[in-house]
Amino acid sequence: MKRILIVDDHAVVRDGVKRILDHRTGSIDFGEASTSQEALKMVRDREWDAVVLDLSLGGRNGLEVLEGLKHLRPRLPVLILSMHSEEQYARRAFKGGAAGYITKDSSRAELVTARNKVLQGGKYVSPMLAETLVVDMVRGTDQPLHEALSDREFEVMCLIASGKTVSQIAELLSLSDKTISTYRARILEKMHMKTNAELTHYAIQNKLVS
Repeated sequence: MKRILIVDDHAVVRDGVKRILDHRTGSIDFGEASTSQEALKMVRDREWDAVVLDLSLGGRNGLEVLEGLKHLRPRLPVLILSMHSEEQYARRAFKGGAAGYITKDSSRAELVTARNKVLQGGKYVSPMLAETLVVDMVRGTDQPLHEALSDREFEVMCLIASGKTVSQIAELLSLSDKTISTYRARILEKMHMKTNAELTHYAIQNKLVS
């Protein structure tokens, strides 16, 4: 029997994922975690065949959680299941050691396909992302400016570009306004920009926000 840990801060989502992944088979032993702390403890205390990880866990950057999971269990396959588009986080997730990346608006069949792939020790990349990566490679695309940002800086940049204020971002990420302002200053410096409007224009152009 396979053991899969579902990490998401919404019980309804966890229940839905379990039903899809184990439809009519009863061959999977599931564990559930709603916070990053729970996820790390459960991975530390027990062996799992795979983890399905959301990137938004109540203020903790999911990429940081991924890093923690891979530190504890380097060979543990982690499938990212996220509301964020592939353009936003997939490359960073794979660099962080993820075995696959799939969005929450994907079909049930695609989620099952991704599950099978990572359980078999492979990598799951959607056809759309695979095509994008190939096109980038053929073109010899230079590294985009946002790749110079840390994971947290990238997250803050996307939130700024989506129209959220410093205070709203601070509340969302459980950080102080001052910390978010510091992140904003670093982001603008690294991106060679001066205003939020420039960040927003760049993020839209690069499909980092809708």
